[in-house]
Amino acid sequence: MEILIGKVKHFFPKVSVAVVELNDDLKIGDEIVIKNKSGEEKVKQVVESMEIDHKKVQSGKSGEEIAILVNGKVKEGDLVYKVS
Repeated sequence: MEILIGKVKHFFPKVSVAVVELNDDLKIGDEIVIKNKSGEEKVKQVVESMEIDHKKVQSGKSGEEIAILVNGKVKEGDLVYKVS
């Protein structure tokens, strides 16, 4: 089952980092899927690295903007789902 947990606000292609605005909690070890607006899957991975304001964190809460390392190209507006 996939639960919508956020949206990509920005993507830094050189370092493959996505800034995600969360509307639900996310933690290291969670499996996520990032899809474009038409529902096409772009990235599926386990969250291994997460930062808030350039500081490593173990989790992010609803309302926070987090930076996560992604193993593919995503873009602004893509939707982030947690796989359960």
